[in-house]
Amino acid sequence: MKKWLIPVIIIAVVGLGLYSWATGIYNSAVTLEQNVKESWGNVETSYQRRNDLIGNLVKTVKGAADFEKSTLEAVTNARASASQVKIDPTNVTPEQLSQFNQAQGGLSSALSRLLVTVERYPDLKANQNFLKLQDELASTENQILTARTRFNEAVKPYNNNIITFPRNIIAGFFGLKEKPFFEAVEGAEKPVEVEFDFDNKPQ
Repeated sequence: MKKWLIPVIIIAVVGLGLYSWATGIYNSAVTLEQNVKESWGNVETSYQRRNDLIGNLVKTVKGAADFEKSTLEAVTNARASASQVKIDPTNVTPEQLSQFNQAQGGLSSALSRLLVTVERYPDLKANQNFLKLQDELASTENQILTARTRFNEAVKPYNNNIITFPRNIIAGFFGLKEKPFFEAVEGAEKPVEVEFDFDNKPQ
């Protein structure tokens, strides 16, 4: 074997090893990112289901005589605002996720006020359609919590894959960025104050 071939072979082997290592990291990141996208799709599906249920709930409540117009408008406006916030899970930033979280939190707050106000309307509380929607909403809130948790569970291995050294070097070369986690909405640790007064009649 010619002597000049030895360094060429060494360089080729090292180059092939580095290439395999880099593509392995990238391919792992792509696979993990697909899991993040799938998890985000489940988050969006859960929120969309809640959105649809809230729309039906508002229509049902509108049928109640003298129901507070401002309460319904608050829910309708919050629902519209929440629907306008769209996120691309491949390029999601902490600011975008925070905006999404705040919009959905605003809708949750308006919905809570609506459900508290309903306590003043005995006929509406006995409405079977309303009761069914209320149960479905409660179930959907659990689905949202599960979907958000699974999204965070999908983000963690992706982030670990691209921010640990020396993988972060390859990730930076390919433009892969760390993804944010879902966090609780500010004030979520405070329980909603609900006062039940079954004898109180609407004004």
